[in-house]
Amino acid sequence: MLQLRVAGNERARVRIRDMTVDDIPKVFHLGEQLYSVRQRPFLYRTWDPYEVAHLFSSETDLTFVAETNGGVVGFCLATTIEKPNKPWRYGYLIWLGVAQPLQSSGVGKKLVWELLRRMKSKKVKFMLVDTEETNTRAIRFFENLGFELRHRQAWMWKNLGETKTSYRTLVESISALHIREQERT
Repeated sequence: MLQLRVAGNERARVRIRDMTVDDIPKVFHLGEQLYSVRQRPFLYRTWDPYEVAHLFSSETDLTFVAETNGGVVGFCLATTIEKPNKPWRYGYLIWLGVAQPLQSSGVGKKLVWELLRRMKSKKVKFMLVDTEETNTRAIRFFENLGFELRHRQAWMWKNLGETKTSYRTLVESISALHIREQERT
């Protein structure tokens, strides 16, 4: 069990356990803090509660959390991919999150080690992760765990609205919608 120094001299034990249905809202709200539109306007995926619930129900053994003092402080949501005419299966880490005060404390590393253990037991041959190209902290994190940066991918978008919208206007609009949505809840 990983021990962390919390406030003062206290030590908190971090335990990795399977996600439960009661964890879905906790994981969603933690992910909402970590993957907000304001912080990551060009993240090609959107963080949404339906994906958390779907992965929980379809990939039960690949959805788990880190907890300390009874609270969820991190999560891992993953899946396996089988491609036709390929003799192996891929593991894909979809979302990994650790509460900001505990980042760089070993919680994320412990979550990934647990994921790798579970993937090996499923006879997964390759493990895939992705992150924004500018997220050098995440890239270093995964490289330190033995992942290799294979190649860069292009992420492209096209505004389908009738009028031209600048990037700044787009980000401001998305952020405003997100803030209004948070205020309603």
